[in-house]
Amino acid sequence: MMDNVKTDLLVIGGSAGGAVAALTAKSFYPEKKMTLIRKDPKALVPCGIPYISTTLNGEIEKDAMPDAMLTGKGIELIIDEVRSIDRESKSVTTSKGDQIGYEKLILATGSEPIVPPIPGVNIKNVFSVKKDAKYLEGLFGAIPRAKEIVVIGGGFIGVEFADDLSKGDANVSIVEMLPRCLMAAFDEDFCAKAEEELKKEGVGIYTNCTAETIIGDEKVEYVVLDNGEKLKAEIVILGIGVKPEVDLAREAGLKISEKGGIWVDKYMRTEDKEIFAVGDCAESYSFFTKDPIPLRLASIASNEGRIAGANAFKLRRVSEGTIGTFSTMAGDYGFAKAGLTQKEAKELGYEIVVGVAEAPDRHPGTLPGTHMMKARLIFERTTAQLIGGEIYGGGSGAGCMINAVATMIQNRMTANEIPTFQMGTHPLMTCSPANCHMLSAAEDAVSNF
Repeated sequence: MMDNVKTDLLVIGGSAGGAVAALTAKSFYPEKKMTLIRKDPKALVPCGIPYISTTLNGEIEKDAMPDAMLTGKGIELIIDEVRSIDRESKSVTTSKGDQIGYEKLILATGSEPIVPPIPGVNIKNVFSVKKDAKYLEGLFGAIPRAKEIVVIGGGFIGVEFADDLSKGDANVSIVEMLPRCLMAAFDEDFCAKAEEELKKEGVGIYTNCTAETIIGDEKVEYVVLDNGEKLKAEIVILGIGVKPEVDLAREAGLKISEKGGIWVDKYMRTEDKEIFAVGDCAESYSFFTKDPIPLRLASIASNEGRIAGANAFKLRRVSEGTIGTFSTMAGDYGFAKAGLTQKEAKELGYEIVVGVAEAPDRHPGTLPGTHMMKARLIFERTTAQLIGGEIYGGGSGAGCMINAVATMIQNRMTANEIPTFQMGTHPLMTCSPANCHMLSAAEDAVSNF
């Protein structure tokens, strides 16, 4: 046990939100002492976990964030677990019995995977997706020996695991309760395209059904669906989402919001103005409605970390809310979204105008590796402001273009402004400047107002 020590800023949690918060704070306040404490010896890149099995050859250490990104900037790193926060004395107590005092505190405690109450969920070789290198050794150590793998959940985690596993030797299946995989993220035609690409990779798709029972003696052998189908399984991966890790905050008496995250204001401060919260543990609010939304992504955590870090000792940045920008891969195609889908916009009561464009993602379209790319932009009819976009195309093109779309949404650009967006192009990297998908989709929408 060490003596009671003091730091100017203490960050609890070392993943995307915590690391970025600490680095941002250090850049704004270099004279301050910064300390980050995390319980895991290795901090994994959360979005990289599904790609460890095949793309990274099962080598978990290749998915680890280097500690030097923190220590090289003069941020103290402690491997320990915070057990309690004393807001009155402004200190925390760790599992080793150490006490650390703070002037400001940032909570980045993240989330835990949801484990559904399915009979047999505790059988050997049934795994959730934890950001824990030691735990994941069991999963990635078992995968090379498995010939039948069932992924429960067809959202981002499930699809990405299935996509990567399909590049190996196992037969891979996805079980999804909604009518389509990725249906919570995209409009149905984009979901259908993603499923088409997964099927080309040999992935079995079982939608509109749930896993009723997991069967096995010493280890898992089958997954029984609620429609009576029985899927062989030597490994089951639970990829149905996460829930905020808020126990530490709740025990400290901080307010927990209606969607389960720690309540924060537009500066990322909790009810205690000396304590901030970012990432999966914090409540996110919609850019459009300002209501709480259950979106938990590393990109959101990083954004919130940049806001909280800058605000740690002086209020400098404001969160306008979460747009919700993300991308994923299925086969050779990237799928990306920013803001609202058509379905979401209509459910929120928007009257919308939609523009669509489809063209090759390189120019000329005869170049090797060219894919067809489709873009859909969604505008609010009264103001003509962009409120959403969906794109699919080959490789990383969709992921790059959706970030431009997100910038347009954040800056409230209109259908008439977007076609004059100035862009750089190259035959091997981008679409044609004469036929850019997002600009052409905006032009298509203009004609419909």
